[in-house]
Amino acid sequence: MKSGEMRRLTAEELETAEVLLRGSFPHSVMVYGHVFVMNRVKSVRTNVFVDCWPDFKILFVQPVREEPSDSFNDCAVYTKDEEIFKNFLMETEIIDWHNYFCLGSDLHHEETLNAAAVAKGVKEMKRLSACYMLTLRDPAHLQQVDSSTLVLSPLNESHVAIVNRTWKFGQDEHSVKFIRDMIRHFPTCCVLDGGQPVAWVLTYANGALGMLYTLPEHRGKGYAKVLISTLSRQLHAQGHPVFCFIERENKLSYRIFKGLGFTEEPSYTVAWFGFNSV
Repeated sequence: MKSGEMRRLTAEELETAEVLLRGSFPHSVMVYGHVFVMNRVKSVRTNVFVDCWPDFKILFVQPVREEPSDSFNDCAVYTKDEEIFKNFLMETEIIDWHNYFCLGSDLHHEETLNAAAVAKGVKEMKRLSACYMLTLRDPAHLQQVDSSTLVLSPLNESHVAIVNRTWKFGQDEHSVKFIRDMIRHFPTCCVLDGGQPVAWVLTYANGALGMLYTLPEHRGKGYAKVLISTLSRQLHAQGHPVFCFIERENKLSYRIFKGLGFTEEPSYTVAWFGFNSV
């Protein structure tokens, strides 16, 4: 295969990739989560590319973009070789450097990505966030949380508006569709009060827990801990990896997850980079 040329994995190869990526935790967790979900949720429209097979040095996850709401679906990359990664960025044709995209990667790739963006004439590259990665390896380590007095339920499509309204990236009909697809296809959990959600947690297309939120008037009741514990046990029982990415400045969420028994992966900081403006 020529330098910079990438091969798209077939459905059968994706099943093998899931097994191979397990051996490179924690650094492969983000792309592993994408592949894990794709192997089980067939409605996910995403391509996975490798530089060679099966001994790949780069695995690149790229959602299919057909409508404006697809801009919320991030790309992700895992690489074992920085020099090969540099060559990939300079020579590949699968990245559209002229339009907006967001890429999740190990933070230490920032300098390499910035150099590629400059060389490709990208108008703007910005680090959008840098996050700790926390994992739950064994649900037996979860702190016991009493939920006996609460009404717990998955979110449904009638709840899209309130989730979008409280999400910091919630905007318009495009983010509404993004959230609706998450609720339709991926595991969620919420606390109901009077039949309406007052706290919730979702999972992203990469399998990570996210969008954890409690309405201000219901805070201080331990709902976040109940939701994380409940959904984590559910995911683990179904064979899902259980992990989350927490922005460095979000000390409260960090304390909650750590207090419940999640473990930080100190050798891995994930970052998201935006290229060009939305």
